[in-house]
Amino acid sequence: MNQIVHSVGPKKATWTHLALAVKSVDDTIAWYEKYTHLRVLRQREDEDGKNVWLADPNEKDRAFVLVAGQFFEGHDPFAPKQHLPLGPFAHIGIELPTKEAVDAVAELGREGGCLALGPMQFPKEDVGYICFLKDPDGNTIEFSYDQGVFETARELWQVGVDA
Repeated sequence: MNQIVHSVGPKKATWTHLALAVKSVDDTIAWYEKYTHLRVLRQREDEDGKNVWLADPNEKDRAFVLVAGQFFEGHDPFAPKQHLPLGPFAHIGIELPTKEAVDAVAELGREGGCLALGPMQFPKEDVGYICFLKDPDGNTIEFSYDQGVFETARELWQVGVDA
């Protein structure tokens, strides 16, 4: 198949997605829409399984997608290898605008039984105030405030702060 399918593509190498294998796409959608700012961009299903693209609807010009794929029994192209969850250190990081926002998601996670760590001020300055939640497949999702990723990229690469 050498036919080009899409007419629009990046002009340079672009960070586009992170993909996770999941047990249930439906559970994954419900969890990420409850605990994060991500929303369904696209869903598909075929004879091999289901997948969903989750993204921030406010980032249309520089979308980064979390892909979640559920393989149906006997259709996993990677079998018999296991799909291991991210953690304990490997994680997806989401920087929030306030410490109170971290506290709120931590409380929501505590109530939902998925709070894994914190909230706490981490002793290293480039980590900030954090909490870790576990998604339905055990992947670690970090919520942080004052971590500096957002600011450092803008400062060092001289990008505007209007985002």
